[in-house]
Amino acid sequence: MSVAIRVIPCLDVDAGRVVKGVKFQNLRDAGDPVELAKRYDLAGADELTFLDVTASSGNRETTFDVVSRAAEQIFIPLTVGGGVREVSDVDKLLRHGADKASINTAAIARPGVIDEITHRFGSQVLVLSVDARRTQGGITPSGYEVTTHGGREGTRMDAIEWAKEAADRGVGEILLNSIDADGTKEGFDLELIRLVRAAVHIPIIASGGAGKPEHFPPAVAAGANAVLAASVFHFGPDHAIADVKKAIRDAGYEVR
Repeated sequence: MSVAIRVIPCLDVDAGRVVKGVKFQNLRDAGDPVELAKRYDLAGADELTFLDVTASSGNRETTFDVVSRAAEQIFIPLTVGGGVREVSDVDKLLRHGADKASINTAAIARPGVIDEITHRFGSQVLVLSVDARRTQGGITPSGYEVTTHGGREGTRMDAIEWAKEAADRGVGEILLNSIDADGTKEGFDLELIRLVRAAVHIPIIASGGAGKPEHFPPAVAAGANAVLAASVFHFGPDHAIADVKKAIRDAGYEVR
């Protein structure tokens, strides 16, 4: 496991454009994904994550085209998610220039697909994306439920138990998205990060809620190995990545 903390801009891609909303709702245009990828690479991002937020069959070829064009322009690892359902989807993404694939809904429906993908390509290629939200009334033991469809549909699965199962099955990293914090710019869900950190030994990428550089060090303190954000980079100053790295470094953590 790497010691240095990674800073990862996230590009939610819909029909070839980057979009961003609040709690996965009210999406607005944030630019061209290839141009943003180039900008973030030059600005010092450690990795990039592309998420196809609609992943409809009509958009799949658009997404592969965007991945190919972005991969030609950047020199940092690229993770791509959205519509990844089986081994062949991962194979195609890797052939188009992705370094890692992120899986979510398909793994919930059939957990064995994690075993199949990691057996074929290795754990380092697969990231499990967990969209977690707080629950009421004891729906889950931890108080966090796994959701699908951008947080709109609950699964009654405990988010912490699911993260542990996926880690045991061999997934390489967990992209931990807080639905409650997403796009609010009020800070990460630190309790969620701490609970998952206590349950797994693989890297955790914290996502959801970052609004300013000061929000990132507490996520690292809670157990994140990497921090991912969208709004703070897309709509913030051009030096946002450097500012985030400085905040993490000033808090006593090593950054890349």
